[in-house]
Amino acid sequence: MDLSFRFAKEEDTSLILAFIQELASYEKMLEEVIATEELLHEWIFQQKKAEVLFAIVDGKEIGFALFFHNFSTFLGRAGIYLEDLYVKEECRGKGYGKEILKELAWIAVERKCGRLEWWCLDWNQPSIDFYLSLGAEPMKDWTVYRLEGETLKNLATE
Repeated sequence: MDLSFRFAKEEDTSLILAFIQELASYEKMLEEVIATEELLHEWIFQQKKAEVLFAIVDGKEIGFALFFHNFSTFLGRAGIYLEDLYVKEECRGKGYGKEILKELAWIAVERKCGRLEWWCLDWNQPSIDFYLSLGAEPMKDWTVYRLEGETLKNLATE
C-alpha cells in the first residue's frame, strides 16, 4: 500500500471544502453545508481550531480527516475528536479508512491524549461495522445534545 499522510496547508482550503461537500453528499446532507473557503481558512488556519490530515496515494489526496482536541476532566488530559473522516468512493474497500484511523491513533498517542472519539450516523451500517471491527465501542447511556443557530443565540442573549 503506497499511502502517505500530510497535514493541510493554507493553500488546501478549497480541497478541504471539496472533501466536506463530498462527505455531506454521501451523508445526504449537502444542503446543510454552509461552510465557505473563507470560514474554513479563518477557523482552521488563522484561529487554529481544527486540523486536517490528508491521505495520499500516487500523489493524489484520496481521503481526509478533520479533527480537533477536546478535554476529559475524568482523564485529566486532552483527547482527539474526529469530526470528519472520508475516503473517496473509488478508493473504498482498500484499507485506507483503517490506515487514516491508525494514523490518528498514532497522533493521539504521540500527543499523550487519553482517547480518540467520533460520532457516526445511525443509518451508516457499513461505517458502524467497520468501527466495531477495529474494537471501537459505541457509547451507551449517552445522548448527544446540540444548540445551534437561533436557539444558540437566544440562549446567549437570554
